[in-house]
Amino acid sequence: MPAYLPSTTALRALDAITRLGSVAAAATELNLTRGAVSHQIRTLEQCVGFALTERDGRGISLTQEGRQYAHEVQNLLGRLREAAQRCQNKPLAGRLTVSCNPGFAAYWLCHHIGDFVRQYPEVQLHLIAPREIGDTSHAEADLFIAFGIGDWPGQWVQKLVSLSLFPVCSPRLLNQYGGLQSVHELGKVPLLHMNDHTDWRVWLASAAACEVDAQSGLLFTDASWAQSACIAAQGVCIGDNLISSTALQSGLLVRPFMLTIDSPRSYWLVAHPHKAERPLVQAFCSWLKGKLA
Repeated sequence: MPAYLPSTTALRALDAITRLGSVAAAATELNLTRGAVSHQIRTLEQCVGFALTERDGRGISLTQEGRQYAHEVQNLLGRLREAAQRCQNKPLAGRLTVSCNPGFAAYWLCHHIGDFVRQYPEVQLHLIAPREIGDTSHAEADLFIAFGIGDWPGQWVQKLVSLSLFPVCSPRLLNQYGGLQSVHELGKVPLLHMNDHTDWRVWLASAAACEVDAQSGLLFTDASWAQSACIAAQGVCIGDNLISSTALQSGLLVRPFMLTIDSPRSYWLVAHPHKAERPLVQAFCSWLKGKLA
């Protein structure tokens, strides 16, 4: 256990090295000598009781423990800056990193994000993609817009939007196949799948079309690829009220069947409990909910 709390100068030195990658760059930003920055890191290591940096060629890099501690330090400094802004009644400012499901980003968020930027011009917003669908492990992300059933133990979780599922296809594809008069005729056209076969399997079961092979067709790991293939008349896809709305309104896609089911999966807001309390995170969540409403 550390015997005393570290100084803010030492914490800022670690933060600067983490972001900039070198003692020299950190010294320039903090208006200190490189020796002074190194001294602050050594002092901080004595305080926390473990090594934060290690030699890496002619420079230094963070140890595994150092990266974990630096991540917490960055969160702490961010909350301190936001607290000062609130006390001074200043507009929200600072960096906000949001990990967003690619489909949600491509078909909704990227069409509306300018409104958030106009409302919060001092916020440095960074949008990143998750490593895989439903992943919420990226250390730099302050907030995740994740797709799943809401099962993220130990995290702050709120449902963002529920989805309704229904088949969509290009008008050109309908012409190619002479129309689709019944759900049973889906067996003669390629089925396009997003991530897995779940959506088609559930919809076909609800439509009592058990003879149609729910696992036939093409499987895409990205929703934008599946919808692009659908618009290009490569097959029929399960669309939803969010991702498919613009293409339906413009006539690029149509609904060959009107049966609609509730998706077992939704879009969720997920964050570490401490990060969820940050005003920047709360502001972005409120903006999202307001726009979707």
